[in-house]
Amino acid sequence: MYSDLACFSGRAHPELARAICERLCIPLGDVDVFEFSNENIFVQYRENIRMRDVFLIQPFARPVNTSIMELLIMIDAARRASAGRITAVIPYYAYGRSDKKDQPRVPITARLVANLLETAGADRVLTMNLHAGQIQGFFNVPVDELNALYPVSAYLRSLGLENYTVVAPDVGDEKRARDMAARLDAPLAIIEKRRIGNTGRAEAVNVIGDVRGRNVLIIDDEIDTAGTMAEAVRILREHGCRDVMIVGYHAVLSGPAVDRLREAAVREIVVTDSLPIPPEKRLPNMTIIPVAPLFGDAISRIHSGQSVGALFQ
Repeated sequence: MYSDLACFSGRAHPELARAICERLCIPLGDVDVFEFSNENIFVQYRENIRMRDVFLIQPFARPVNTSIMELLIMIDAARRASAGRITAVIPYYAYGRSDKKDQPRVPITARLVANLLETAGADRVLTMNLHAGQIQGFFNVPVDELNALYPVSAYLRSLGLENYTVVAPDVGDEKRARDMAARLDAPLAIIEKRRIGNTGRAEAVNVIGDVRGRNVLIIDDEIDTAGTMAEAVRILREHGCRDVMIVGYHAVLSGPAVDRLREAAVREIVVTDSLPIPPEKRLPNMTIIPVAPLFGDAISRIHSGQSVGALFQ
C-alpha cells in the first residue's frame, strides 16, 4: 500500500498546483526544476518520495513542448526515486486535436504523447475535458477525465440566465453543448462550419436551430485563436440573436485570440484556470472559474481508493 500523499508542480502552472494543495490541506512538494544554458531540463526532488503516492501537476501550457518534456523528466525522476505510484495530473492535454489520421502521411500525436507518458513511468493520468473522448483509449494505464461542465454550469445557473439557447460552434461539439443545455434547461442550436485546410481558420456557413430574438451561449472545449468563436458570433448575429456569452473550458488564447474576443464585444467570456492566463490576456468581461476544487477532490479520492465518477453523480 502507498504511504502518504505528495503533490509536486512543474513550471507550467504552479499557481494551480498551490491551489490544489490548499484544497487537500497539504503543502506543495519541494522539487527543483530548471533549464541549463543549453536548454536541457534538470529535475531533483528535495524530499523523500519512496513508496509515496505522488501526483505531478503539469498542464501542457506554453511553451507546450517544454511542458511535456518537463513532465516526462519529472515522472522518470520520481520512478527512479522509488515513488510508490505516479499520477500525471494534466489539466490541459495538448495535441488533443491530433487524435486521428484524417489526412495522408500525418501523425496521431495525441497517441504518441500517451505512449511517452507511459514509457516515462506514469501509473495513471488525471486530466480534464479532453478534445476527443477516444484519447482515453490511447493509454494502457487508468485515465480519469474530469469535466468542467459542473463548476461552469453551476456558475451560469447562479446568473439566472433567461431566454438562452446553448450553441455548439460545430457539429463535433454537439454532445458537449447538449450536456450544458440539459444542465441549464435550455434549447440547443448547432453551427455548421467549414475548416479551411491546416490554417486554423474556419468559416461558419449555417445555423441549425432558431436563435432569432434569443440570447445565446456558445460553448467549446478550448479557445485557441478564437477564430471559431468569432465566426460563431458573426453568423449568430446575422441570424438575429441578442446577447452573446462564450464558454471555453481551456483558455489557450493563442495569437490573435484576445483581439478577436475583444472585437466580438460579447456580454461575458467564461473560462477555467486549467491553463495560466497572464494579466495582458484577461479581458474586463472575462470570468475565470477555478478548477482546483475539482482536481483536489479527485486526487483525494484516487489516493483513498474511492470512486472519482461519484463526484459527478
